[in-house]
Order: sequence, then C-alpha cells, then structure tokens
Amino acid sequence: MLSEPSIIESPPTPIGIKQSQHSSIAKSVMAAPSMARTRSYGREVVETHLLAPPEPTIPGGHALTDTPVPTAPNSPRIRATTIDVPGLTKSKVSPDGRIASRDLGSKLVIVMVGLPARGKSYVTKKLARYMNWLQHDTKIFNVGNRRRVAAGALDSLPVESKNQNGVHVPQSSPIKNLTPPRNTHKRTLSSSTDIEGGIDQSAAFFDPNNEAAAELREKVALETLDELLDYVLYEGGSVGILDATNSTLRRRKAVLDRIRQVAGKQIGVVFLESECTDEKLLEANMKLKLQGPDYKECDPVQALEDFKKRVKMYEKSYVPLGDYEEKLGMQYIKMIDVGRKVVTHQIRGFLAAQTVYFLLNFHLSPRQIWITRHGESLDNVAGKIGGDASLSDNGRRYAKALAAFIAFQKKHFHERQLHKHSTSHMPPHPGDTTPPNPEYSNCCQQDADGRPLEKNFCVWTSMLKRSIETAESFDEEEYDLKQMRMLNELNAGIAEGMTYDEIRAKWPEEYAQRKVDKLRYRYPGAGGESYLDVINRLRAVIVEVERMQDHVLLVAHRVVARVLLAYFLGLQREDVACLDVPLGTLYMLEPKPYGVEFRAYQYNPATEWFDYLEDFQLKNDEQKDVKISK
Repeated sequence: MLSEPSIIESPPTPIGIKQSQHSSIAKSVMAAPSMARTRSYGREVVETHLLAPPEPTIPGGHALTDTPVPTAPNSPRIRATTIDVPGLTKSKVSPDGRIASRDLGSKLVIVMVGLPARGKSYVTKKLARYMNWLQHDTKIFNVGNRRRVAAGALDSLPVESKNQNGVHVPQSSPIKNLTPPRNTHKRTLSSSTDIEGGIDQSAAFFDPNNEAAAELREKVALETLDELLDYVLYEGGSVGILDATNSTLRRRKAVLDRIRQVAGKQIGVVFLESECTDEKLLEANMKLKLQGPDYKECDPVQALEDFKKRVKMYEKSYVPLGDYEEKLGMQYIKMIDVGRKVVTHQIRGFLAAQTVYFLLNFHLSPRQIWITRHGESLDNVAGKIGGDASLSDNGRRYAKALAAFIAFQKKHFHERQLHKHSTSHMPPHPGDTTPPNPEYSNCCQQDADGRPLEKNFCVWTSMLKRSIETAESFDEEEYDLKQMRMLNELNAGIAEGMTYDEIRAKWPEEYAQRKVDKLRYRYPGAGGESYLDVINRLRAVIVEVERMQDHVLLVAHRVVARVLLAYFLGLQREDVACLDVPLGTLYMLEPKPYGVEFRAYQYNPATEWFDYLEDFQLKNDEQKDVKISK
C-alpha cells in the first residue's frame, strides 16, 4: 500500500503557534533575490547558504530581469495567495501585477493524468494559450517528447521556445541529460541492453513488465518535472504544465513528493485528468493519435492495432483520480469527454480557479470564428482615433458585401461537414491519413440519420455606430445579432477624436511614452485604457466564444481585432500592439484538434466580393512578418 505524500506527513501545528510550512528552498526563494544552484544528473541541488553572483546589469545599475525587486519585508510565514492580474493589480513586490518570484503560493503546477488518446495534449495547449494571453507566463513540459529522445526514437527534443504572448513554438534542440545518439540507444540506467520497443516506440515499450523501459520512463518523467520546477521557481514562470499519462498512484505520488521536496508545501499543485467514455470521441481521438510522431509514416491499420495494444498496457495499472486524492485533500479536476462533464475537488488559489473557469467552457465541436474590423468610417477618412462616427459610403458597401460573403461561407461549411461525415470510417482504411474532428456525440447537433445539422451563426458588434452599421445587412431571422460593450475600441481618454499628429503636437511626452510600451501604456483622462485593460475586458468574450458551438462573426475595431487574433493565433507579446489589421480584411479561424486553421480574405471594391489571400502572412506596422503559433 502506498504511503501518503510528504505534503501531509507532518503532524498538525498546535493552535496559537505560528510555524513556517516552507521547505528550506522555498524560504530561500522568498528571502533572497537569487541563489547558487548546482545540478546533479536528473536532480537539483540547492545551496541555500550561498548567494548566486549578481544578475547582469545595464548602464544605470538595473538588473536584467522582469521580476521586481522586493521592497516589502521578507518573512518565513505563509503569504496570502490572492489575485494577481497584470495591468489591473499592484503591490510592493509586484508593481506591474505579475506574480513575484517569492509568492510561491500564487504559482501553479498542473499535472496531467489519463490514458493515451484522451485529449491531454489538446487540453494543455489550449489552457496554456489562454493563460499566456492573460499575461500569466505558462509553459508545457511534455514527457513524451523527452521519452522519444531518451529511447532513441528522436534525435533531439522539440523544445518549447517562448514567443510573444508566452505561447511556445516547437523547435529542435539538444535534450538536457538524455541525448543518446540515434541508433545507439543504450539504456543509461542499470544495464546496457537495448530496450524492447524503444526505437519504434511500439506497445512492448509500454508493457509494465518491461522493467528497463519502465525505469527509463520514470527517470524521464522526473527530469522533465525538474525542468518545470526550474521554470516556475527561477525563470519567472507562473504556471507549469506536466503533460504525461501519470496514470498510476505510484507515479503521481513520486511527482508530488518531488514537487514538495524542491518547492515546499506552499506552491499550488492541481492534478488534471482527461477521461473519454464516448466511443465515437475515443475512436476519433485514436485515429488522430496516428498522425503523431510515434506513428508518422506508418500504415494506419497496423498503427491503430499497435496503439490499442499500448493503451491496454497502460490500462493494466491505470488508477483514475478519486478516493486516494480526496483522502489526502489534494486538488484535482476531472474532465470527461473533453468538457461534457467536469468534476473538481478542493480547488484553491486564483490561477487554479481560472483553470477551472476556462475548462468549464470547453468543447471540440467544429465551427468557424470570423474577425473583421468595421467598414470605413468618417473618422477613418479624417485620420482620427476613437470617437463614434458613422460609416462612409465605402464602409456601407463593405457591410453589404460582408453579409453576402458570410452567407455563402455558412452554406459551404455545412456542405463540407456533410461530405466529411459520409466519407469518415473507423477503423481507418489503408492509406487513410485524414485527421478527424473529434466531437462528443450529441443528438441535438445531428439529424435522425446521425448527420450534422446546420449550425447557428452569431454576429457580434461593439456598441459604437461604425460597428453596428457594418452588421445592418445581416438578416436577424438567419443570424443572432448582439451588441457588446466589451468589443468597443480602446478608449483613448483625453485623446479621443484626435489625430496622432495632433496628439504628438499637444502632448509630446505622452506620445513618446506610448511609443515605448504600447501594450502597457494607458491613455490619461476619464475612461482611458491600455491594451492590458482591453485584454481583461475581452476575457468574457473569449470564454464565451470557446463555450459556444455555433459560428460567430466579431465586427470589431483595430485594437480589439489585434487582441482577439493574438489569443487565437498565440502571437508573441511584443507583436500584439503593433499587428497590422487593415480595414477590408476578413480573418477566418477554424479550431481543429491539432491547432487552428487560419485564412484571410481581402475585400475587392471592384467585384464587391472577398478574394482569398493564398499564403497569407500576418505583418506588423513595419510590414515585417509576425510569427504565429496555431
């Protein structure tokens, strides 16, 4: 029988006596801005009695770090874990609202749990994108990628390199500690014999009775966890996600013990399990898994047979989250059928609550999300920002063409879904590599023969005239029209209704400050906003778009369109405020299990129609390419 994790092994503290509950490492993080660390193969050794060399500085003496220097007195006590929102909260240790290094209790480690093909990686990618968009630095640590390198199936580890909004783009780089050369994969642990199933990652590699493989998998998991803890404790991360099966009590206990050993008891740990009980969804997930690196270029029939054997291997020792975790008071979330049902237990902390909030609005239903700026307004013609002007004649022609084009696309999408339904088959036929779109079986979305019904279409505008007028050509009998104040353009405060030349001439210092940091700059005056303010008021819109299963068109403004595209495409933080989103451009995003399909169309005044922009590339204000992570 498993012993209880170290989190609860110490006896309860008597009432009336204040006692530190931090590990020595956690105390050091709070008591000193940096510390010396030495790395042992596969584990971290922290010397809490020594200070690390000072961080590199720039002229003027400021440290090259995003973490503010603590000004509040340090204390070994357990600190309050309250809300931190960049741009909306401020404290002595966090003047910009970002979680300070010493506030371990505000940070979060998410440990994924579940059998293969249950949508774990899909969930983690969407969750990381959402957290990063909210400016909470989040990174995914995938055990499978490291495992493939360690076993010799890959030459290098796809490292998540951080891009603008904290979203991470896979790149090939050497794996730390575990980089055996290809075709010479000797087990680096207890013997030098090849591991059965290692190179091809076949089902035999995942057999619990394959001790060599089990030992390697355990080592890989803990080394990946050590990298995650480095990120959260020392590299400014707020959320670290361990993406692995973690399907046994023994593995989960080992993970929790390592976290408590390295980071102490204060840091938040949430286990997140993804289960699939719907057969249609599970089959589609399995077929999708065949597109992954373990079965790349394999025959789909043989690959499916081997993958099912792998799942059987995991099922031999799989223990779902439940009684054991509840007995120990551990935080956990269970997602069933990727959002159909969500169960939570003992969720504590702001980031953990935000995680639950996002996961409650989760689904895999195929639909399209359209984003465009309003038609040309009279203020656009005059070069003024803000205001509440009506459309110009050109803007009204754009509005009419937009309604006609969206009606055409709505019909075309439904025809494609019917064709996809008629040609889908499971198990796959030889040579079939078409990825499916997993979706929970829902009789409300299907006709009597199981064919998908045509989806509803929502059109959302801001409460400003130029946006409302752009949607006037849509028939309210066919579309659900709604005005939302959250979609209003960024409020320029005292600069509303002025041109940029007028602002520069009247307030040169304000103009210069905005040029330095457009993302955080807030216009002075009543109602003045920053990009961070817009991000936070758009949070409800983003969650609603994620929740609903219908198509939606958002008729927005320049700043709002930038922020929306930044979320769906995972743009880098420095690109959000300078993204080029010209009038007359229509963006289409279609969520897929493997990412987001992105297309762009340009309005053609001569034909009063929209031309598809093949090989479209987002640009910034300087017309340089903008990287996206879909």
